[in-house]
Parts: sequence; structure tokens; C-alpha cells
Amino acid sequence: RPCLKCRPESAPFCPAWNGTKTTVERALKLIDEGALDGEGTVEALATRCGVGARHLTRLFRQHLGASPIEVAQTRRVQRAMQMIAHTQLPMTEIAHAAGFASLRRFNEVISARYGRPPSELRKVRPHNVT
Repeated sequence: RPCLKCRPESAPFCPAWNGTKTTVERALKLIDEGALDGEGTVEALATRCGVGARHLTRLFRQHLGASPIEVAQTRRVQRAMQMIAHTQLPMTEIAHAAGFASLRRFNEVISARYGRPPSELRKVRPHNVT
């Protein structure tokens, strides 16, 4: 077994040892920071991770079973639903704070996912407003 001075990449849990999982984790962190919100593209995200867009999408499918866009949209919806349930902010502010580019797109995605517009979801959900 080579020593860690000669081959540091063979150290357990270092980025090189984790392989492609490291690239996916890095991309997920960038998505959480808003890399795909608004005008962000998968190509720009892939460039920041040092891989091509097709390869990044392939890695996401392999490790997560979803594309980067699907992961980003799911995270935006989760943030929005938390704000709908726990704040009294107007829907416009929630849409922009959650990372949606427009209120129209926000309404469309929430309605498609939950079968109701966001304003109806707010009426149904209990509030923990502080």
C-alpha cells in the first residue's frame, strides 16, 4: 500500500477517493447557493465544477436519479412551501426568495406539483407564524 505522502489521493474520504460523488456534492452545494436560479444554466454550473454539461447530467442521474434542473426545481419548491406554511409574506416575495424567476412560473410549478395554486395551499396549511 502506498504511503499518503506519495499518493495523497488514496487517503480515505478525500475528494479524489470519493470519485465522481465529489463532483455531484460540489454541484449540489452550488445549486443550494442559487447556481440554477434565475438565469443560471446547467452549462455554467458544469463549467464551475470542471466538467461538461452532459457529463454532469449523467452523474446526477447516476448518483441521484434526477437531472440538475429537477433537483434545483425540487429545492425551490421545498423552500417556497416552507415559506408559505411558516410566513405571511406575499406570494411575489416568496417566489423570488425561493429562486423562481417569475410569479407566473412559481404559480405554474406549485399548481402542477400540488394540484392547487399557492394561495389555496396557504389557506389549508396551519401557520407557525412568530
